[in-house]
Amino acid sequence: MASNFSTFCILFFLIGTVSAQLSSNFYSTSCPKALSTIQTAVRNAVAKERRMGASLLRLHFHDCFGCDGSILLDDTSTFTGEKTAGPNANSVRGFDVIDTIKSQVEAVCPGVVSCADIVAVAARDSVVALGGGSWTVRLGRRDSTTASLSAANSNLPAPTSDLSTLISAFGNKGFTAKEMVVLSGSHTIGQARCTTFRDRIYNEANIDSTFAANLQKNCPTSGGDDNLSPLDTTTSTVFDSAYFTNLLSKKGLLHSDQQLFNNGSTDAQVRAYSTNSATFFTDFGNAMIKMGNLSPLTGTNGQIRTNCRKVNGS
Repeated sequence: MASNFSTFCILFFLIGTVSAQLSSNFYSTSCPKALSTIQTAVRNAVAKERRMGASLLRLHFHDCFGCDGSILLDDTSTFTGEKTAGPNANSVRGFDVIDTIKSQVEAVCPGVVSCADIVAVAARDSVVALGGGSWTVRLGRRDSTTASLSAANSNLPAPTSDLSTLISAFGNKGFTAKEMVVLSGSHTIGQARCTTFRDRIYNEANIDSTFAANLQKNCPTSGGDDNLSPLDTTTSTVFDSAYFTNLLSKKGLLHSDQQLFNNGSTDAQVRAYSTNSATFFTDFGNAMIKMGNLSPLTGTNGQIRTNCRKVNGS
């Protein structure tokens, strides 16, 4: 799919521990125009195509096995990158936008700002551009010099995950059930492929019948795997709390979405966010900061890639 923001956009299990080495003012002296340059480029990209905002947010989620820019690397003779991993192939997009931003930042201050930091800031700026709240991105990540297809395949669970699976998997990486729910709220923007929700709309009972019938028109029982439907049927290009409101009406697109409101332990959290977007925005920003701080490359580890698609000197 060109721009889906399927369940994989949130459910990555980030490896490592929180680093204290990142800082909010990392580029204040070395590249004072970095943040404004990224912000302007993101605004332009989202103005041109609103769903790009979801794609750039999703790109950050999918990069965050260490938030090290590894997802941006093209395949080489020495390693197969992450772009062809099951959750990413024909799905993750926005690479051209990151290339454009990188070129603009390099023109302002060459060799200073990492691709990983650009991805992290672009995700925040995309949420803001689509009407969501902001948060302070801590910076100072460096870029990886390799990527792992196997890690991308093995660490990204399916959109068929049940609530217990989601809670335990996030818990294993230091996230609370509440943080898992709020990060799932990223599905208030973007789209998903038919193949990720076909079983739900034909075989599950906890789904609004009219909602299911409408989805079936664009997602037949066979074929049309890449046909897209919005994760938030109400306002798919606005970052708001409608995702949670939809769950109350059994209109979660993915099985893993509806699991958050299915007579389980997270029902109250979904209800709370559905009626208080300000709390959702605040909690989402805090969870994004936590995610972005997990196991980055800092100091002398990694490098500052000149071209986000390839390692320097390759």
